[in-house]
Amino acid sequence: MRLSVLTAAAALLAACSTVEVPGPGAPVQARLETPAVGTDNADAADDPAIWASSAPVTIGEVTSKGFVLGTDKKAGLYVYGLDGQVMQFLPDGLLNNVDLIEGFSVGGRPHVLIGASDRGPGRMGVSFYLYGPGDASVRPWGVVPYDVTEPYGFCFGRLNGQTHAILVSKDGEVVQSVITAGADGNPAMRVVRRFQVGSISEGCVVDEPSGSLFVNEELVGVWRYGFDPASGDSRTQVQAIDGDRLTADVEGATILVDGATRYLIASSQGDSGFAVWRLEANGPAWVGRFAVHDGVVDGVTGTDGLDALGGPVGDAFPQGLIVVQDDVNPGGAQNFKYVDWRDVKTAMGL
Repeated sequence: MRLSVLTAAAALLAACSTVEVPGPGAPVQARLETPAVGTDNADAADDPAIWASSAPVTIGEVTSKGFVLGTDKKAGLYVYGLDGQVMQFLPDGLLNNVDLIEGFSVGGRPHVLIGASDRGPGRMGVSFYLYGPGDASVRPWGVVPYDVTEPYGFCFGRLNGQTHAILVSKDGEVVQSVITAGADGNPAMRVVRRFQVGSISEGCVVDEPSGSLFVNEELVGVWRYGFDPASGDSRTQVQAIDGDRLTADVEGATILVDGATRYLIASSQGDSGFAVWRLEANGPAWVGRFAVHDGVVDGVTGTDGLDALGGPVGDAFPQGLIVVQDDVNPGGAQNFKYVDWRDVKTAMGL
């Protein structure tokens, strides 16, 4: 029966086509974009992650107050500056979702820990990378295999001082693990929970203050689980796919912290829009939608992954930055667009 459900889900995904123009929602424009990823004529660019630094860092020949990671799921991992320039490319193959977390200790030194779901032959699991402020590059740290059908979604969170990695398999299985630096200096993981969402799932994000793990079931909607492994598979539905707030398939998930307010943002790929909820004590409260239209750079359609970071992100984004994948990028392969959080707040009246 499980195989039948997965087959039906795959058929529905194949039948679902994204619109060629931005969908309904408050209109905003991207401030800038990255170069197209190196893989042409393919569904390649997928998921970003943002890191901000109080001081400039230099990788390659680019100096920036932070960086944006972006996966080319046919080729590897890009490191972009906050101006969109390519700082580094790691040709690590079939990476899908990427996330990062600060303050991870390796060798007695704090690092930015980066993880990406990896579907490469002989690498089925999570590829880890490290960046220490002042380093000249992001460096590969190691691959940890997971016994799942196909690594798909990925996100980090911290619980009781430990770094947890959430891997979402394409068939909807979720594996939560504690990640540490082993005695040999390589990444080690200990599985602390497994559960099944129900069908094809990908985007996930952890909200540490509320102890929540949000997972997007692509043809069903957004679910809220407890982040603590002791919560098992208990869940509540944040939003079902209804053709209004969300249109199948629902893809990326991220949280933006704006002062004392936290927002959950999900990409509604089927109608090229972005759904927003305010995270409140009694659960997420619906706020509305926005869509990215043509402006200095082209608009955004068919978004897969996205990430957001509130507060100062370099000099150009003093209140926060949202980075989204763009499925159709005229004149080139897919790429990533940078959206100023101030523009979203103004458009949505927040």
